[in-house]
Amino acid sequence: MTIPGLIFKEIRHRKTNFALGLLAVMMAVALFISFFTAAKASNRETARLMLSLGFNLHIIPKDTNMNEFLLTGLPDKTMPEQYTEKLASQKKVSYNHLMATLQKKITWRGLDVVLTGLAPEVSPPGRKMPPIKDPIERGNLYVGYRVAKALGINESDVVEIKGITFKVIKCLSESGGVDDIRIQCHLLDAQDILGLPGRISEIRAVDCLCFAPTEDPASVLRKEIGPLLPEAQVFHTRAIASARAKTRQMVRNLFAVVVPFVVIACGVWIGVLAVMNVRDRQQEIGIMRALGYGSGRITMLFLGKAFTIGLVGALVGFLVGTGLALIFGPRIFELIPKTMIKPDLSLLLYCLVFAPVFAAISSFIPAMIAVTYDPAVTLREE
Repeated sequence: MTIPGLIFKEIRHRKTNFALGLLAVMMAVALFISFFTAAKASNRETARLMLSLGFNLHIIPKDTNMNEFLLTGLPDKTMPEQYTEKLASQKKVSYNHLMATLQKKITWRGLDVVLTGLAPEVSPPGRKMPPIKDPIERGNLYVGYRVAKALGINESDVVEIKGITFKVIKCLSESGGVDDIRIQCHLLDAQDILGLPGRISEIRAVDCLCFAPTEDPASVLRKEIGPLLPEAQVFHTRAIASARAKTRQMVRNLFAVVVPFVVIACGVWIGVLAVMNVRDRQQEIGIMRALGYGSGRITMLFLGKAFTIGLVGALVGFLVGTGLALIFGPRIFELIPKTMIKPDLSLLLYCLVFAPVFAAISSFIPAMIAVTYDPAVTLREE
């Protein structure tokens, strides 16, 4: 009888052993697929959460009074708006989410406020991502909590700033910071109000967290941006960058520990089942050896069964793991669109290749034990 025929008869005769081995491979593959899919979703979710911390890279005019900037967060000088386009046109850079702003303290209706004009975010080539901050349309206004409260402004009100009419789209909730006395509009509207066409006071951005452990992010960014904008300087907020980097690394470490542990545990499980299978089949192996079956055929019999278990387990495990990710992923990762959690068919190919090999390797030692049995001793015991 051929080896495939013997393997099929063995599986049919010892259904429980086959089912337990299949369960081990299926669990390993299912957990790997669900963890891998969750890891990608987790990276996206973590990125979204970390971006909510705000911009950590500030590009301001070179002659800015830094003491004043650190005290107020408002540059006292301006620079050309074209600087943003120049940065956004570069490839292989360490920054993204570029947003030009124009900020200045003004008095409006007898109240000191911070006027902030915001341009839509732009990104370097090939790095387009959802914006950190939703763009403000021209003619619209966002009013800070204390400004709205002090002046009795409500959403949908029509207000005027230096002869320019705006519609209040949003009255912001209390932040406990300078945003409470800020009014936000489109950059072009702010330029009209301040009489500074084509000028900006700052370019905000986010670094890419792609630096080596030994690199100083601020130094790298200054080397990239300095030659492009000699009339500007780079200010890097280390606390925000450090929090983003450490959180992402923590998530990576979690999956790096959990997945190998699960795979090793399932490998041991398969190996134990193979040892039990060899022990139960000692007399059968003795008879096969007495009938002239060589060590190679007996080895192929055990490894072939393991390979079959791995192949079927990989297919079932992929389906189960993908199903778990699709069911529970959207409930866990609420910030990312549900459509971003989807089956990855490229993983199926890897599973169909590596799971059978993994199962065969786990059964290799029991298979070697099987071929070393002396048929005379085994049959004498029988």
